[in-house]
Amino acid sequence: MEADDDLAALPRRRHMEVLRELLVLPGSRIVDVGCGDGALARALTREGARVVGIETEPAALAAARAAPPVNDETYLEGRAEDLPLPEASADIVVFLNSLHHVPTARQHKALDEAARVLVPGGALYVVEPIAAGSYFELGKPVEDETAVRSHAYAMVLDAIGVMMVGEREVMYRQPLQFADFAAWEKAMLAAAPSRKATLDAHRVELEASFRRLAEKAEDGFRFDQPIRVNLLRKRG
Repeated sequence: MEADDDLAALPRRRHMEVLRELLVLPGSRIVDVGCGDGALARALTREGARVVGIETEPAALAAARAAPPVNDETYLEGRAEDLPLPEASADIVVFLNSLHHVPTARQHKALDEAARVLVPGGALYVVEPIAAGSYFELGKPVEDETAVRSHAYAMVLDAIGVMMVGEREVMYRQPLQFADFAAWEKAMLAAAPSRKATLDAHRVELEASFRRLAEKAEDGFRFDQPIRVNLLRKRG
């Protein structure tokens, strides 16, 4: 694992800034695996992409479908390890903070599925939070994702071989801002509703940690989440 001092020295960047830098978005057919409420799918659509969001959580899928569409983005119910899409139907497959939510035994299959739906030369773009830093420390009592994040990264590296070529690895700090503790709690539940019992049981300690670990900003509280991006290409 990288040292905290090294992670603190990473540039502060936004996900969309890096996406624009590393990928050709206008006109691309993009699959957003684990799309949540569709925020990334809509942002990619604004960039001129044709986006299909895949989501397994019913509440998140309903929220994505209920949001005002940007253009022709669509949302399908499905799992990363069994994508409801035909072979060679996508130019880019994106996992944004979602691969580590796939059960570890199925992460390899999820990446195989991404390769299946990509055209030759298509891009597999995996964004994963690193298990370090103040934001990770805050959420660790709710759900310690150290092992699953490490496994997800190992699976990405393992995918480089016969079908995929490793092209780039980029690291940065993604700023995360919340109006207050309640806003952070809402975000934690949106990612995994099963966390509610733990949040309820440890709310006092978590609120204290939130105040201790957050950087006070003008309009709320800010954390920096260290991020690793791996860009792979399907062999032609």
